[in-house]
Amino acid sequence: MKAIPLCIISCLASDDVEPAGYSQREIKFIQKQGGDVKHPYLTANDSIENILKNHAFDGFSPLILPWNDLSRNIPIAINNIQSLLPYHTQITPKTVVTSLNRMIEDVNKGETIFYNIYSGDERQQSPDKGQTGLFFFRGKKNAPIAIICPGGGFEYVGSLHEGFPYANEISKLGYNAFVLRYRVGLGGRNAVQDLARAISFIFQNSSELQVSTQGYSLWGSSAGARMAAAVGSYGVAQYGGDNVPKPAAVIMAYTGYSDYSQHEPPTFVVVGSRDGIAPPTVMKQRVNALKQMGTNVEYHQFPNVGHGFGLGEGTPAEGWILLATEFWRQTIINK
Repeated sequence: MKAIPLCIISCLASDDVEPAGYSQREIKFIQKQGGDVKHPYLTANDSIENILKNHAFDGFSPLILPWNDLSRNIPIAINNIQSLLPYHTQITPKTVVTSLNRMIEDVNKGETIFYNIYSGDERQQSPDKGQTGLFFFRGKKNAPIAIICPGGGFEYVGSLHEGFPYANEISKLGYNAFVLRYRVGLGGRNAVQDLARAISFIFQNSSELQVSTQGYSLWGSSAGARMAAAVGSYGVAQYGGDNVPKPAAVIMAYTGYSDYSQHEPPTFVVVGSRDGIAPPTVMKQRVNALKQMGTNVEYHQFPNVGHGFGLGEGTPAEGWILLATEFWRQTIINK
């Protein structure tokens, strides 16, 4: 590995090198010269502002956070991230940090971890589309993809709890995983349109991304599960996307979504027995309707767990990601 002369680095860097490390421009130049640079990793004691300042996330760092209004995000430490996720429970700062550091590690390797799904012209014409994008957690080359839609009541996007941690776990199993940052504050329709655009983007760029779109799965929690189920029911083109196949499987976590079509994909469902927002009785109604149509459905209800449990660490729900991934794997095999 070549050593990069300090004079070159200093010419590229700003007057004061910030604790958050090199900018994307600097790191690309240094890596082009065969040099090795590292963006600093985060700890749970770091503040939200440290996430925003970390140059590994240059150009999209606000989209990592739940709220569009940055003033709501900044004044706390990652240890207190719970205060930013009012609809969520069982939040583990260590897990949040682990998934963020996975992204930093990938950037340090020179990999791209974020993709815009709308063009620059589209974002300029509709500034709300600037709230969107895809975070990429790589698995094995040309492995199938999971597209994950976090929840947040269409008010915020809980990627830190039920987006990045899911993707980190799924990618460790060899699959490629994307986390969708979608528009909020505009109702569910726009969010589902963002999902349709994201699926289309991945299909259009699958060769460059080195992923397989065959047998892809949609994952969603709470509001995100509504999005995944809507596309599973009616297809991508129905929401403005390309004419591409429906997902091979839909993974739904704790949602009160009740609609369905006559041709539903295999569906995996999880909910906590103490969920007061998406009660199990509501979820069971849709599950039973799908089963009556002959849809392959796997349902799990976990005792003493409430809404928004994410990975469910430390609860009876812990490990459900593995069950869901195996369900998805079987649908690919049997397809």
